[in-house]
Amino acid sequence: MKQSHVGWFEIPVTDMDRAKAFYQTLLGLELHDLTLANGLQMALFPENEQGGGGALACFPDFYQPGTQGPLLYLQCPDGVGATLERAIDLKARIQVPQSQISEERGYMAVLLDSEGNRIALIGGE
Repeated sequence: MKQSHVGWFEIPVTDMDRAKAFYQTLLGLELHDLTLANGLQMALFPENEQGGGGALACFPDFYQPGTQGPLLYLQCPDGVGATLERAIDLKARIQVPQSQISEERGYMAVLLDSEGNRIALIGGE
């Protein structure tokens, strides 16, 4: 059984409603809201058997969207091409167009999301 090395991720956002709509449309999934006692707002991505869950996170004192730091690759179940088309419709800025990594790894692309975060897509064509 393959196991993910990612235990959890958080994508910084400044406008939770805008970011949640962006990612739900981009990936075709539903995010679930969670607000912690300290005021941290989160929108949780669905988890799978391998773990690797994560969330959008809005807490201006701690999180600031940006293009520096680690690059998160999000799986595209219906392929990078279809997901990238939705990203363009959502006004995402494409930084690296769809390209093949290898026959084994599939395809990838890099974009700036609705909040200005650099995010990568990975999956089939």
